[in-house]
Amino acid sequence: MLKTILSISGRPGLFRLVNRGKGMLIVEELATGKRIPAYARDKVISLGDISIYTDEGDTPLGLVLDAVKAKADGKAVDIKALGKDDQIREYFAEILPTFDRERVYTTDIKKLLSWYNLLIAAGITEFTPADSEETPAEETAAPQGEE
Repeated sequence: MLKTILSISGRPGLFRLVNRGKGMLIVEELATGKRIPAYARDKVISLGDISIYTDEGDTPLGLVLDAVKAKADGKAVDIKALGKDDQIREYFAEILPTFDRERVYTTDIKKLLSWYNLLIAAGITEFTPADSEETPAEETAAPQGEE
């Protein structure tokens, strides 16, 4: 699901990929539903391609968002109520205890939590693909290999 949700540098909010055009993408704001073009010069990144630095390597954003959802009981997180930088980092340590404290900045954590809030507000609550989606592809691949 996160593969079609995009962040565009210089534009607030998150966007859903609607269509591709010549040299541009047609995207829809999650919050308003307004469709706009994103051109080749814009820095566009899929949330599915983002990961968070941890002590053991990288953790995909989908898994981190699932952990935030579990911690927040599926509700939006009030970022301002968390307090100052130290308290925000402490809250995030409860979600992802192994995050790399030197490479993950407080602004990164705030952005992640604001993205979580935008996704929840847009009705997107599944952040990682279900295993059942991958199973049919594996099952159909096995008989073809036997023939």
